[in-house]
Amino acid sequence: MRGCLKFLGVLVAVAVGVALAAGAALWWAGRGALPMGDRIGVVEVRGFIADARPAVEALRAFRKDEDVKAVVVRVESPGGGIAPSQEIHDEVKRTAAVKPVIVSMGALAASGGYYLSAPATGIVALPGTATGSIGVILQFQEVHLLFNKLGLRTQVVKSGPLKDAGSPFREMTAEDRAVFQSLIDDLFQQFVDAVAEGRGMDRQAVLALADGRVYSGRQALDLGLVDRLGGFWDAVEWARQLAGLPEEPKLEYRRRDRRGVLRWLLGDDADALAPLEEAAAPPLRYALPGW
Repeated sequence: MRGCLKFLGVLVAVAVGVALAAGAALWWAGRGALPMGDRIGVVEVRGFIADARPAVEALRAFRKDEDVKAVVVRVESPGGGIAPSQEIHDEVKRTAAVKPVIVSMGALAASGGYYLSAPATGIVALPGTATGSIGVILQFQEVHLLFNKLGLRTQVVKSGPLKDAGSPFREMTAEDRAVFQSLIDDLFQQFVDAVAEGRGMDRQAVLALADGRVYSGRQALDLGLVDRLGGFWDAVEWARQLAGLPEEPKLEYRRRDRRGVLRWLLGDDADALAPLEEAAAPPLRYALPGW
């Protein structure tokens, strides 16, 4: 009797193991590629850039994986926070030093979306892609005039005259504006330096283009901000050629994983709450105005 129970236990363990292995294979297949053999990694940067972690982790994993011979970064973004954009930029740069990294720009890859693309091995944009927007923006909302009409006021106790600079409850002073302008100027210079280095362009040439305007993909090509016109599969083909892979290469996707209770409760519908990240992000941005 004990021998039969042991035998049944072994059978159950084997069945569970086979089921888990099959499930894992199906899961990977559902992500677009099986993690085996030479392949191209795909990293997606979508929406307002508030959290660099998913893209950075994906780039690091692909850079360390010897079977990933090239990486395609798909960018669909109006830009976002300065630090997250810089963090992804740095990871793209580190990866491009090891293996080809091709950026594929979708409908919108502007400001921070362009910043992170600059150090790639190559950039592919559609003729109608909105890109560029090289610049920094800092926006404040002022409600003190409304408060005055309502008879409301705020009391502030602060350690220095600039501690509440940018407060919506008082008018911006000349000193406030000078401090913020100095900050903007420094961050703008960082942006210009990143583009000049990443694109191998003369710094003065970048400055001439960096008035904050958006360029079409075709205009960007003429100006040297992108390398080729085309879509996602054109970027994949370029990456394949640089990596020396056969035609129809395997792709491995690394998609953003929004962890937490909302993801558990709402599933994919939790993505509808993504605009909340934008609202909570700091006002100082490499982003298109209005985002």
